[in-house]
Amino acid sequence: MARDYTPQVEEEKVLEEEVVKVYRCATVVRGGRRFSFAALVVVGDRAGNVGVGYGKANEVPPAVEKGIKNARKSLVTIPLKGTTIPHRVVGRYGASKVVMVPASEGTGVIAGTSVRPVLELAGVHDVLTKSYGSNSPKNLVKATLQGLLSLRSKETIEKLRGVQIDAS
Repeated sequence: MARDYTPQVEEEKVLEEEVVKVYRCATVVRGGRRFSFAALVVVGDRAGNVGVGYGKANEVPPAVEKGIKNARKSLVTIPLKGTTIPHRVVGRYGASKVVMVPASEGTGVIAGTSVRPVLELAGVHDVLTKSYGSNSPKNLVKATLQGLLSLRSKETIEKLRGVQIDAS
């Protein structure tokens, strides 16, 4: 008996990627220095999905590819309120702290070089940020992502508490 098989074609998400930082590490061997590279990469669809990846290799392009692959595996969904975030949030990771405040439409992403790609690729268009503590790109990116993950939409809070919140 022959079965009619039609493959299910999944709609591929169009993910953009951005390299935040490339690190160069040197190990000293008998013949001199041997370099290896690590890449911190952010991927997102600019519609609420974002992921952070870290890849290491002996050359830069393979390190970036590994970082992208790692970031695609760690995609998370962020609740957005129009073009901004639903409420003020503080993200902490290591010695870094990132404060993100919703902004009115047209403000843009006011953020540093490490925080900006995470917010832009997550789909946030209007937000004010301030980072405190360590300015290490790894920690700032992870603190930003941790802050975005702690966001809650009004609907989520209503469902968790079992109450109706007035729009005041």
